[in-house]
Amino acid sequence: MATVDLTKENFEATITGNDFVIIDFWAPWCGPCQSFGPVFSEVSEAHPDIVFGKVNTEAETEIAGHFQVRSIPTLMIMREQVILYAEAGALPKSGFEELINKARELDMAEVHKEIAAGEAAS
Repeated sequence: MATVDLTKENFEATITGNDFVIIDFWAPWCGPCQSFGPVFSEVSEAHPDIVFGKVNTEAETEIAGHFQVRSIPTLMIMREQVILYAEAGALPKSGFEELINKARELDMAEVHKEIAAGEAAS
């Protein structure tokens, strides 16, 4: 699957309408972002069941601000609208693939149970 440009118009529908979304927060002037972009695109082709979205932080300041993106590139992995990973920094292809596999292996029923238990405790 090709990557999708995420904007304030399609962001929420993309997140709520797909179980597995990976987001690359980037900017055109960012050298590490430019280096990571081809890796992000290449890995997206190997995982057609996952939505790979790109947020241009220059154009979509509201989205970047909402997620408190302070450094770019920032990679975010969401499953079933739960943020499983959000870290700044570019990854090599092998590290990115490993991260996706770990996110794929998670038992989301257990994750949701842990979130509910944490919310009940507070």
